[in-house]
Amino acid sequence: MRGGVKGAVKHALEIGAQSMQIFIGSPQTWLAPAPTATDVSLFRAGVQQHNLGPVFVHGCYLVNLAAASIENLKKSVENLYLGLRYADAVGAAGLIFHPGSAGKADADEAIEKVIRSMEIVLTDYKGDCKLLLEVCAGQGGTIGDKFSELAAILAGLGHDKRVGVAWDTCHLFSAGYDVSSEEGLKRTIDEFEKLIGFEWLYAVHANDSKTPLGARRDRHENIGQGHIGEEAFARMLHEPRLRALPWILEVPGFENRGPCRRSIETLHRLGGSATR
Repeated sequence: MRGGVKGAVKHALEIGAQSMQIFIGSPQTWLAPAPTATDVSLFRAGVQQHNLGPVFVHGCYLVNLAAASIENLKKSVENLYLGLRYADAVGAAGLIFHPGSAGKADADEAIEKVIRSMEIVLTDYKGDCKLLLEVCAGQGGTIGDKFSELAAILAGLGHDKRVGVAWDTCHLFSAGYDVSSEEGLKRTIDEFEKLIGFEWLYAVHANDSKTPLGARRDRHENIGQGHIGEEAFARMLHEPRLRALPWILEVPGFENRGPCRRSIETLHRLGGSATR
């Protein structure tokens, strides 16, 4: 959602959004987020007044809790530590972030590093906002393109209730989970249920994919204009374990300005419900 804490409510109302995801601060720099108390207060009041939400915050794209560089790892932990507390301050239900990339390191060692880093981020944290691991597309040795890796992280944290998972339909598809077909969706759901459990899933990023199944590339497309297709999204939206979750669009938009009213209306149409 464009505008962050200052403009997100206005933009949400313009395009007919019900739930939303924002950035707090720049997602592509290490600059610490610094929303003013007034901005936070006005944002929370606007969300409540217009019955918006749940609200999610997306973490900084530079965060890599598996970084080989000590400096980058330190910056990542500090950024996520502050980000989680700011996300809680604005009333977010979850801070969604990419766990990071193992690079050339051993995957098990990288996962252990992610677990230890998340423990530091959660130190003395008593807020309501959850720290949500996002399923990744698998490019560049990313951690989290397999449910087994996310399950290992949750287990390593002792299934801490302050932690959870967020899906991304494009990422799933790119990582090899065939959510575009009926059988593939069933396999995906069964594997997630077996390894993790849907009580740990808090949000779905709804994105079609510019690239084919298993391409391991993070390239979002408008719903129905990619390799997943409208029929598959209708199927997912009618799956009871997914339907009740917040669905967050991260698509280019039909005017190439990000999620728009037509994007939202497409999901409502496929889900069989009326828009605002």
